[in-house]
Amino acid sequence: MTLDLGALRRHPDVEGPGLEASDAADRLILDEAAALIGEARPGEIVVVDDSYGALALAAADAGARGIRVHQDLITGERALAENAGRQGPAAAVSSMPLGGELFDGARLVLLRLPRSLDRLDEVSALIAAHARPDVVVVGGGRLKHMSPAMNEVLRRRFERLDVSLARQKSRVLIAREPQAAHSSTGAVIASGGEWPRSARHDDLGLTVVAHGGVFAGTGIDIGTRFLLAQLGDAVPDAATAVDLACGTGVVAAWLARARPGLRVTATDRSASAAASALLTAEANGVAEGVQVARADGLESLADASERLIVLNPPFHSDAAISTGIAAHLFADAARVLAPGGELWCVWNSHLRYRPLLERSVGPTRQIARNAKFTVTASQRAG
Repeated sequence: MTLDLGALRRHPDVEGPGLEASDAADRLILDEAAALIGEARPGEIVVVDDSYGALALAAADAGARGIRVHQDLITGERALAENAGRQGPAAAVSSMPLGGELFDGARLVLLRLPRSLDRLDEVSALIAAHARPDVVVVGGGRLKHMSPAMNEVLRRRFERLDVSLARQKSRVLIAREPQAAHSSTGAVIASGGEWPRSARHDDLGLTVVAHGGVFAGTGIDIGTRFLLAQLGDAVPDAATAVDLACGTGVVAAWLARARPGLRVTATDRSASAAASALLTAEANGVAEGVQVARADGLESLADASERLIVLNPPFHSDAAISTGIAAHLFADAARVLAPGGELWCVWNSHLRYRPLLERSVGPTRQIARNAKFTVTASQRAG
Protein backbone atom coordinates (compact mmCIF):
# COMPACT_ATOMS: atom_id res chain seq x y z
CA MET A 1 0.00 0.00 0.00
CA THR A 2 1.38 3.38 -1.00
CA LEU A 3 -1.44 5.30 0.67
CA ASP A 4 -0.31 6.81 3.96
CA LEU A 5 -3.29 6.30 6.29
CA GLY A 6 -1.54 8.31 8.97
CA ALA A 7 -1.56 11.37 6.71
CA LEU A 8 -5.35 11.42 6.37
CA ARG A 9 -7.15 14.30 8.05
CA ARG A 10 -10.57 14.68 9.67
CA HIS A 11 -11.08 18.26 8.42
CA PRO A 12 -13.69 19.77 8.20
CA ASP A 13 -14.76 17.65 11.16
CA VAL A 14 -13.44 18.40 14.64
CA GLU A 15 -9.70 17.83 14.93
CA GLY A 16 -7.54 17.59 18.02
CA PRO A 17 -5.51 15.29 20.29
CA GLY A 18 -6.84 11.73 20.28
CA LEU A 19 -9.07 12.37 17.26
CA GLU A 20 -7.53 10.37 14.42
CA ALA A 21 -8.73 10.01 10.82
CA SER A 22 -8.02 6.25 10.71
CA ASP A 23 -7.41 3.50 13.22
CA ALA A 24 -6.58 -0.17 13.72
CA ALA A 25 -10.10 -1.26 12.72
CA ASP A 26 -9.65 0.32 9.27
CA ARG A 27 -6.37 -1.54 8.84
CA LEU A 28 -7.89 -4.86 9.92
CA ILE A 29 -10.85 -4.47 7.53
CA LEU A 30 -8.45 -3.77 4.67
CA ASP A 31 -6.24 -6.74 5.52
CA GLU A 32 -9.18 -9.13 5.79
CA ALA A 33 -10.65 -7.88 2.51
CA ALA A 34 -7.40 -7.54 0.55
CA ALA A 35 -7.95 -10.54 -1.73
CA LEU A 36 -11.57 -9.58 -2.40
CA ILE A 37 -10.56 -6.01 -3.25
CA GLY A 38 -8.03 -7.36 -5.73
CA GLU A 39 -10.64 -9.60 -7.41
CA ALA A 40 -13.40 -6.98 -7.69
CA ARG A 41 -14.28 -5.52 -11.05
CA PRO A 42 -15.07 -1.81 -11.51
CA GLY A 43 -18.32 -0.87 -9.77
CA GLU A 44 -18.45 -3.92 -7.49
CA ILE A 45 -17.14 -2.34 -4.27
CA VAL A 46 -19.31 -0.30 -1.91
CA VAL A 47 -17.99 1.40 1.22
CA VAL A 48 -20.35 2.43 4.04
CA ASP A 49 -19.70 4.70 7.04
CA ASP A 50 -16.02 5.09 6.21
CA SER A 51 -15.39 7.90 8.66
CA TYR A 52 -12.85 9.97 6.72
CA GLY A 53 -12.04 7.93 3.62
CA ALA A 54 -9.45 5.41 4.80
CA LEU A 55 -11.27 2.36 3.43
CA ALA A 56 -12.33 3.84 0.10
CA LEU A 57 -8.98 5.45 -0.64
CA ALA A 58 -7.02 2.34 0.35
CA ALA A 59 -9.20 0.25 -1.99
CA ALA A 60 -8.56 2.77 -4.76
CA ASP A 61 -4.85 2.66 -3.96
CA ALA A 62 -5.02 -1.12 -4.45
CA GLY A 63 -6.43 -0.62 -7.95
CA ALA A 64 -10.21 -0.70 -7.38
CA ARG A 65 -12.33 1.64 -9.50
CA GLY A 66 -15.96 2.72 -9.53
CA ILE A 67 -16.10 2.61 -5.72
CA ARG A 68 -19.46 3.76 -4.37
CA VAL A 69 -19.38 5.35 -0.93
CA HIS A 70 -22.00 6.40 1.58
CA GLN A 71 -21.04 8.38 4.68
CA ASP A 72 -23.80 9.53 6.97
CA LEU A 73 -22.02 12.72 8.02
CA ILE A 74 -21.52 15.47 5.47
CA THR A 75 -18.26 16.33 7.24
CA GLY A 76 -17.00 12.80 6.58
CA GLU A 77 -18.01 13.08 2.93
CA ARG A 78 -16.07 16.30 2.60
CA ALA A 79 -13.07 14.89 4.46
CA LEU A 80 -12.99 11.99 2.00
CA ALA A 81 -13.03 14.45 -0.92
CA GLU A 82 -10.21 16.50 0.62
CA ASN A 83 -8.13 13.42 1.42
CA ALA A 84 -8.71 12.09 -2.09
CA GLY A 85 -7.58 15.41 -3.52
CA ARG A 86 -4.34 15.16 -1.58
CA GLN A 87 -3.64 11.44 -1.98
CA GLY A 88 -5.99 10.33 -4.83
CA PRO A 89 -7.10 8.90 -7.10
CA ALA A 90 -10.25 10.95 -6.49
CA ALA A 91 -11.91 9.75 -9.71
CA ALA A 92 -12.10 6.19 -8.37
CA VAL A 93 -14.61 7.15 -5.66
CA SER A 94 -18.13 8.60 -5.82
CA SER A 95 -20.46 9.46 -2.95
CA MET A 96 -24.10 8.33 -3.04
CA PRO A 97 -27.18 8.43 -0.77
CA LEU A 98 -28.07 5.39 1.32
CA GLY A 99 -30.58 3.32 -0.62
CA GLY A 100 -31.01 0.37 -2.93
CA GLU A 101 -29.10 1.98 -5.82
CA LEU A 102 -26.00 2.25 -3.66
CA PHE A 103 -25.80 -1.55 -3.40
CA ASP A 104 -27.03 -2.64 -6.85
CA GLY A 105 -24.53 -5.13 -8.26
CA ALA A 106 -22.25 -4.92 -5.23
CA ARG A 107 -19.93 -7.87 -4.73
CA LEU A 108 -17.97 -6.49 -1.77
CA VAL A 109 -19.14 -4.12 0.97
CA LEU A 110 -16.57 -2.61 3.31
CA LEU A 111 -18.32 -1.39 6.44
CA ARG A 112 -17.32 0.43 9.59
CA LEU A 113 -19.68 -1.18 12.06
CA PRO A 114 -21.96 1.49 13.53
CA ARG A 115 -22.51 1.56 17.26
CA SER A 116 -26.26 1.67 16.61
CA LEU A 117 -27.83 -1.75 16.03
CA ASP A 118 -30.70 -0.04 14.21
CA ARG A 119 -28.27 1.54 11.77
CA LEU A 120 -26.61 -1.83 11.23
CA ASP A 121 -29.98 -3.45 10.61
CA GLU A 122 -31.07 -0.83 8.06
CA VAL A 123 -27.79 -1.04 6.15
CA SER A 124 -27.79 -4.87 6.29
CA ALA A 125 -31.36 -5.03 5.02
CA LEU A 126 -30.49 -2.86 2.02
CA ILE A 127 -27.42 -4.95 1.22
CA ALA A 128 -29.38 -8.21 1.45
CA ALA A 129 -32.15 -6.87 -0.76
CA HIS A 130 -30.08 -5.20 -3.49
CA ALA A 131 -26.52 -6.57 -3.68
CA ARG A 132 -25.41 -9.63 -5.64
CA PRO A 133 -26.24 -13.05 -4.17
CA ASP A 134 -22.50 -13.66 -3.75
CA VAL A 135 -21.86 -10.37 -1.94
CA VAL A 136 -19.40 -10.40 0.95
CA VAL A 137 -19.71 -7.85 3.74
CA VAL A 138 -16.52 -7.12 5.66
CA GLY A 139 -17.45 -5.02 8.67
CA GLY A 140 -15.12 -4.01 11.46
CA GLY A 141 -14.82 -1.85 14.50
CA ARG A 142 -13.09 -1.27 17.80
CA LEU A 143 -13.86 -3.92 20.40
CA LYS A 144 -15.08 -1.32 22.89
CA HIS A 145 -17.82 -0.31 20.45
CA MET A 146 -18.84 -3.85 19.41
CA SER A 147 -21.27 -6.27 21.04
CA PRO A 148 -22.52 -9.85 20.43
CA ALA A 149 -25.85 -8.29 19.42
CA MET A 150 -24.19 -7.13 16.18
CA ASN A 151 -23.70 -10.79 15.24
CA GLU A 152 -27.40 -11.43 15.74
CA VAL A 153 -28.38 -8.46 13.58
CA LEU A 154 -26.21 -9.72 10.73
CA ARG A 155 -27.46 -13.28 11.11
CA ARG A 156 -31.02 -12.04 10.55
CA ARG A 157 -29.95 -10.83 7.10
CA PHE A 158 -27.21 -13.31 6.09
CA GLU A 159 -26.94 -17.10 6.27
CA ARG A 160 -23.24 -17.16 7.07
CA LEU A 161 -21.24 -15.09 9.52
CA ASP A 162 -17.54 -15.49 10.30
CA VAL A 163 -15.67 -13.65 13.05
CA SER A 164 -12.01 -12.70 12.81
CA LEU A 165 -9.46 -12.92 15.56
CA ALA A 166 -9.02 -9.69 17.49
CA ARG A 167 -6.06 -7.49 16.60
CA GLN A 168 -5.04 -4.22 18.21
CA LYS A 169 -8.38 -4.09 20.05
CA SER A 170 -10.32 -4.44 16.79
CA ARG A 171 -12.33 -7.20 15.16
CA VAL A 172 -13.99 -7.94 11.83
CA LEU A 173 -17.31 -9.66 11.06
CA ILE A 174 -17.65 -11.22 7.60
CA ALA A 175 -21.20 -11.86 6.33
CA ARG A 176 -22.16 -13.89 3.26
CA GLU A 177 -25.24 -15.40 1.57
CA PRO A 178 -27.88 -12.66 1.89
CA GLN A 179 -31.34 -13.86 2.76
CA ALA A 180 -33.15 -11.66 0.23
CA ALA A 181 -34.96 -13.92 -2.23
CA HIS A 182 -34.35 -13.65 -5.98
CA SER A 183 -36.79 -14.47 -8.77
CA SER A 184 -35.98 -16.80 -11.67
CA THR A 185 -34.90 -13.77 -13.72
CA GLY A 186 -32.47 -12.67 -11.05
CA ALA A 187 -34.54 -9.66 -9.95
CA VAL A 188 -34.43 -8.83 -6.27
CA ILE A 189 -37.62 -9.45 -4.33
CA ALA A 190 -37.70 -6.51 -1.94
CA SER A 191 -37.01 -7.22 1.69
CA GLY A 192 -35.99 -5.25 4.73
CA GLY A 193 -38.77 -2.70 4.35
CA GLU A 194 -39.05 -2.03 8.09
CA TRP A 195 -37.18 1.28 7.78
CA PRO A 196 -37.84 4.05 8.47
CA ARG A 197 -39.93 3.47 11.61
CA SER A 198 -42.43 5.73 13.35
CA ALA A 199 -43.97 6.15 16.79
CA ARG A 200 -46.74 8.35 18.18
CA HIS A 201 -46.20 10.35 21.37
CA ASP A 202 -49.67 11.34 22.51
CA ASP A 203 -48.41 13.35 25.49
CA LEU A 204 -46.75 15.80 23.09
CA GLY A 205 -49.09 15.27 20.16
CA LEU A 206 -46.15 14.33 17.93
CA THR A 207 -45.31 11.47 15.59
CA VAL A 208 -41.59 10.79 15.24
CA VAL A 209 -40.17 9.08 12.15
CA ALA A 210 -36.60 7.74 12.24
CA HIS A 211 -34.09 5.98 10.08
CA GLY A 212 -31.68 3.62 11.80
CA GLY A 213 -29.01 5.19 13.97
CA VAL A 214 -30.50 8.66 14.45
CA PHE A 215 -30.22 9.87 18.06
CA ALA A 216 -33.13 8.62 20.23
CA GLY A 217 -34.70 6.79 17.27
CA THR A 218 -38.48 7.10 17.32
CA GLY A 219 -38.34 8.16 20.96
CA ILE A 220 -37.99 11.66 22.39
CA ASP A 221 -35.05 11.92 24.77
CA ILE A 222 -35.55 13.47 28.19
CA GLY A 223 -33.31 16.44 27.42
CA THR A 224 -35.42 17.39 24.42
CA ARG A 225 -38.60 16.94 26.46
CA PHE A 226 -37.24 19.29 29.11
CA LEU A 227 -36.33 21.83 26.42
CA LEU A 228 -39.77 21.68 24.78
CA ALA A 229 -41.42 22.42 28.11
CA GLN A 230 -39.57 25.77 28.20
CA LEU A 231 -39.87 26.94 24.59
CA GLY A 232 -43.20 28.73 24.88
CA ASP A 233 -41.42 31.94 25.92
CA ALA A 234 -38.55 31.69 23.45
CA VAL A 235 -38.49 34.90 21.36
CA PRO A 236 -42.27 34.77 20.88
CA ASP A 237 -42.35 37.36 18.07
CA ALA A 238 -39.74 35.60 15.89
CA ALA A 239 -40.94 35.03 12.33
CA THR A 240 -38.39 32.28 11.72
CA ALA A 241 -36.46 29.79 13.84
CA VAL A 242 -33.70 27.22 13.48
CA ASP A 243 -33.55 23.69 14.88
CA LEU A 244 -29.76 23.22 14.91
CA ALA A 245 -28.46 19.62 15.01
CA CYS A 246 -32.09 18.64 14.52
CA GLY A 247 -31.88 14.83 14.72
CA THR A 248 -35.35 13.49 13.91
CA GLY A 249 -36.74 17.02 13.79
CA VAL A 250 -38.79 16.88 16.98
CA VAL A 251 -38.07 20.51 17.95
CA ALA A 252 -38.74 21.76 14.42
CA ALA A 253 -42.08 19.94 14.20
CA TRP A 254 -43.10 21.09 17.69
CA LEU A 255 -42.29 24.74 16.94
CA ALA A 256 -44.03 24.69 13.56
CA ARG A 257 -47.15 23.18 15.08
CA ALA A 258 -47.16 25.39 18.20
CA ARG A 259 -46.63 28.61 16.23
CA PRO A 260 -48.62 28.56 12.97
CA GLY A 261 -46.93 30.71 10.38
CA LEU A 262 -43.45 30.26 11.85
CA ARG A 263 -40.88 29.16 9.28
CA VAL A 264 -38.42 26.68 10.76
CA THR A 265 -35.09 25.58 9.28
CA ALA A 266 -33.96 22.16 10.54
CA THR A 267 -30.34 21.33 9.89
CA ASP A 268 -28.10 18.37 10.71
CA ARG A 269 -24.84 17.04 9.28
CA SER A 270 -26.26 13.49 9.30
CA ALA A 271 -28.01 12.29 6.15
CA SER A 272 -30.17 9.89 8.18
CA ALA A 273 -31.16 12.67 10.57
CA ALA A 274 -32.07 15.08 7.77
CA ALA A 275 -34.16 12.42 6.03
CA SER A 276 -35.86 11.58 9.32
CA ALA A 277 -36.60 15.24 10.11
CA LEU A 278 -38.29 15.70 6.75
CA LEU A 279 -40.47 12.63 7.35
CA THR A 280 -41.29 13.79 10.89
CA ALA A 281 -42.45 17.16 9.57
CA GLU A 282 -44.63 15.41 6.98
CA ALA A 283 -46.09 13.02 9.57
CA ASN A 284 -47.15 15.98 11.73
CA GLY A 285 -48.65 18.00 8.90
CA VAL A 286 -46.11 20.82 9.10
CA ALA A 287 -43.93 20.08 6.06
CA GLU A 288 -44.80 23.45 4.52
CA GLY A 289 -43.43 25.23 7.56
CA VAL A 290 -40.21 23.24 7.94
CA GLN A 291 -37.23 23.35 5.59
CA VAL A 292 -34.70 20.57 6.17
CA ALA A 293 -31.04 20.75 5.14
CA ARG A 294 -28.13 18.35 5.49
CA ALA A 295 -25.39 20.79 6.36
CA ASP A 296 -22.40 21.36 8.58
CA GLY A 297 -23.99 23.48 11.27
CA LEU A 298 -25.52 26.69 9.92
CA GLU A 299 -23.35 27.05 6.83
CA SER A 300 -26.38 27.63 4.61
CA LEU A 301 -27.62 30.62 6.67
CA ALA A 302 -26.42 34.21 6.41
CA ASP A 303 -24.72 36.18 9.16
CA ALA A 304 -27.05 37.98 11.59
CA SER A 305 -30.13 36.50 9.92
CA GLU A 306 -32.04 34.67 12.69
CA ARG A 307 -33.63 35.74 15.96
CA LEU A 308 -34.17 32.25 17.45
CA ILE A 309 -31.94 29.18 17.30
CA VAL A 310 -32.72 26.07 19.34
CA LEU A 311 -30.07 23.45 20.10
CA ASN A 312 -29.66 20.16 21.97
CA PRO A 313 -25.93 19.78 21.23
CA PRO A 314 -24.38 16.37 20.61
CA PHE A 315 -21.14 15.59 22.40
CA HIS A 316 -19.86 12.80 20.15
CA SER A 317 -17.60 13.34 17.17
CA ASP A 318 -17.71 10.00 15.36
CA ALA A 319 -17.03 7.47 18.16
CA ALA A 320 -15.05 9.91 20.32
CA ILE A 321 -16.56 12.00 23.09
CA SER A 322 -15.63 15.62 22.45
CA THR A 323 -16.97 19.01 23.50
CA GLY A 324 -15.47 20.43 20.32
CA ILE A 325 -18.64 19.84 18.32
CA ALA A 326 -20.68 21.89 20.83
CA ALA A 327 -18.14 24.72 20.69
CA HIS A 328 -18.36 24.70 16.89
CA LEU A 329 -22.16 24.88 17.01
CA PHE A 330 -22.16 27.68 19.59
CA ALA A 331 -19.81 29.75 17.45
CA ASP A 332 -21.92 29.12 14.36
CA ALA A 333 -25.06 30.17 16.24
CA ALA A 334 -23.34 33.38 17.31
CA ARG A 335 -22.53 34.17 13.68
CA VAL A 336 -26.09 33.61 12.47
CA LEU A 337 -27.98 35.28 15.33
CA ALA A 338 -29.22 38.78 14.65
CA PRO A 339 -28.44 41.43 17.30
CA GLY A 340 -30.73 40.67 20.23
CA GLY A 341 -31.45 37.17 18.91
CA GLU A 342 -31.22 34.19 21.25
CA LEU A 343 -29.79 30.70 21.31
CA TRP A 344 -31.94 28.42 23.48
CA CYS A 345 -29.94 25.39 24.48
CA VAL A 346 -30.39 22.31 26.67
CA TRP A 347 -27.31 20.51 28.01
CA ASN A 348 -26.23 17.96 30.57
CA SER A 349 -25.53 20.07 33.63
CA HIS A 350 -22.21 18.37 34.37
CA LEU A 351 -20.82 19.72 31.09
CA ARG A 352 -20.97 23.29 32.48
CA TYR A 353 -21.42 24.96 29.11
CA ARG A 354 -22.52 28.34 30.47
CA PRO A 355 -19.07 30.02 30.47
CA LEU A 356 -18.49 28.78 26.92
CA LEU A 357 -21.90 30.13 25.87
CA GLU A 358 -21.10 33.48 27.49
CA ARG A 359 -17.83 33.72 25.57
CA SER A 360 -19.14 32.38 22.26
CA VAL A 361 -22.60 33.94 22.03
CA GLY A 362 -23.22 36.53 24.74
CA PRO A 363 -25.02 37.10 28.04
CA THR A 364 -26.60 33.83 29.13
CA ARG A 365 -29.43 33.29 31.58
CA GLN A 366 -30.69 30.06 33.08
CA ILE A 367 -34.25 29.28 32.05
CA ALA A 368 -34.71 26.00 33.94
CA ARG A 369 -32.72 23.26 35.62
CA ASN A 370 -33.52 19.80 36.91
CA ALA A 371 -31.46 16.95 38.33
CA LYS A 372 -29.75 16.29 34.98
CA PHE A 373 -30.29 19.10 32.49
CA THR A 374 -29.98 22.86 32.22
CA VAL A 375 -31.82 25.08 29.72
CA THR A 376 -30.22 28.43 28.92
CA ALA A 377 -30.91 31.38 26.64
CA SER A 378 -27.89 33.22 25.27
CA GLN A 379 -28.44 36.62 23.67
CA ARG A 380 -26.36 38.02 20.86
CA ALA A 381 -25.18 41.49 21.69
CA GLY A 382 -26.27 44.34 19.42
